[in-house]
Amino acid sequence: MTAEREVWREALGVVLATSAYGISFGALAVASGLDVWQTCVLSLLMFTGGSQFAFVGVLTAGGVAALPSAIASAALLGVRNVAYGMRMSPIIGGEAVRRAAAAHFTIDESTAVAISQSDPRLRQVGFWVTGIGIFVGWNITTLVGALVGDVLGDPKAWGLDAAAAAAFLALLWPRLRQRQAVVVGIAAAVVAAAFTPMLMPGLPVLVAAVVAIAVGWFNWMGRPAASVESTDAGSEGTA
Repeated sequence: MTAEREVWREALGVVLATSAYGISFGALAVASGLDVWQTCVLSLLMFTGGSQFAFVGVLTAGGVAALPSAIASAALLGVRNVAYGMRMSPIIGGEAVRRAAAAHFTIDESTAVAISQSDPRLRQVGFWVTGIGIFVGWNITTLVGALVGDVLGDPKAWGLDAAAAAAFLALLWPRLRQRQAVVVGIAAAVVAAAFTPMLMPGLPVLVAAVVAIAVGWFNWMGRPAASVESTDAGSEGTA
């Protein structure tokens, strides 16, 4: 199997898992009081699963009166996409139109698949295939979920609430080969879980991200820069 086909297979696997979760969103959105067309427009324009679930979650709890809080929660959770955009900018490259188009597809999954590749060209393949694939699949399953929500019942009973998390775990697992990556993953998970009961939706994710930033900035538990440079130099010399 060629490297590009492997990237396609990885991206499409994430697309299928994440798109399936769209059924859950469609059903929950209609249950929260949104019409079918409002639910579909939300997926078309917002297109960031976590923010969409935060929006309908707050709306369900407080009704129309909670609309400002719902918008604030969704926006707060979407802040992480700014960091993704900064990371993906040099990978996407190109003219302004290309960057503007990429902005709509810069989500958790497309970023994760892209940065997991070592070759610049394969990173672009992973990003576009995952981003566009999920956009199409998510909107289709959102419509399906909105239409058959009453028939479907509780989406958790079908395991749809775990689909996206399983896809992320599949992407994360191969990268846990160094002690630093393992420590960052465990610490971030503990911090997010600890703050979830105390903070509004979105904030625990941002607080957990500080852990990764601190570890990366100070290179805690990683190889010294000099060691990395000497290793790279040695590799070039043997090549």
